[in-house]
Amino acid sequence: MRTAEDRLLMEEIIRIKQEKSIYIIAHYYTKNEIQDMADFVGDSYAMAVAAKNSPCDTILVAGVDFMAESAAILCPTKMVLSPEPKATCPMANSVEVSHVSKFRQEHPDGLVVSYVNTPAAIKAVSDICCTSSNAVKIIEKLPPDTKIFFIPDQNLGNYVASELKRSLEFFPSGCPIHTAVTREDILQRKAEHPSAQVLVHPECIPEVAAMADYVGSTAGMLAYSSKSAADAFIIVTEGGIMHSINKANPGKKLILAREDLVCPDMKDITLEKILYSLINLQTPITVAEDIRVKAAIALEKMIEYSSN
Repeated sequence: MRTAEDRLLMEEIIRIKQEKSIYIIAHYYTKNEIQDMADFVGDSYAMAVAAKNSPCDTILVAGVDFMAESAAILCPTKMVLSPEPKATCPMANSVEVSHVSKFRQEHPDGLVVSYVNTPAAIKAVSDICCTSSNAVKIIEKLPPDTKIFFIPDQNLGNYVASELKRSLEFFPSGCPIHTAVTREDILQRKAEHPSAQVLVHPECIPEVAAMADYVGSTAGMLAYSSKSAADAFIIVTEGGIMHSINKANPGKKLILAREDLVCPDMKDITLEKILYSLINLQTPITVAEDIRVKAAIALEKMIEYSSN
């Protein structure tokens, strides 16, 4: 239930963002009230494109740090704000430049494909970025005999490799939220809701992905549930996506695979912090120019490959 205080905060945020011409971009995993007053809500790929195409010179990114960095990389002439710069992603932070350097030493002709869920420094040493919504499409376009280092999510990498019947070298890391889901969790939810379809994010372990009626990104889950004739879905990703699915499909039943599918960093972003950020133009996110230029090449190539 939305409180009177939340409504007042939302009204004030909307007033100030219009007054200062600030464009607010939010991820599906943020709190419901943040999604409701954002100018754009999407997955990490769509957020990057939305930032690039923003009609305003100031962008507030309601998401974890790499999302704000991506906006700053793609929009060097715009001010990018993060209402909670400490919000981060343990999987994104698990890979280091030294890991990429080691791969390049061993495979001089290889390619490095980095999930957009990585710091700017990793994007800068990558050949191309991808997200869960476009990873299969992008890697399908790469030379078939080339060695590929897919970083940092081994589960997404496994999913792509199985879809394309292609060997990839993975970095041993994963999202702690998605990897917590087990086959037993899905069996239990299916026993409770036998007619429900199972929608799984590819960051989940292969045993869970194998049980899905649909595997895809948050945006893909939203699109699938809207088109499907099914009236119940077991959602196997962070619970924030359920708000957008509910809004698009008010008559359908949604069941979260586990009650603890909550990203604490995403939930650290609050209306109060967004209001403070808008009023004080805090915290501006910058990326060193030598890193930004190289990272922009990988991100722009992702957008190009996804668009064609």
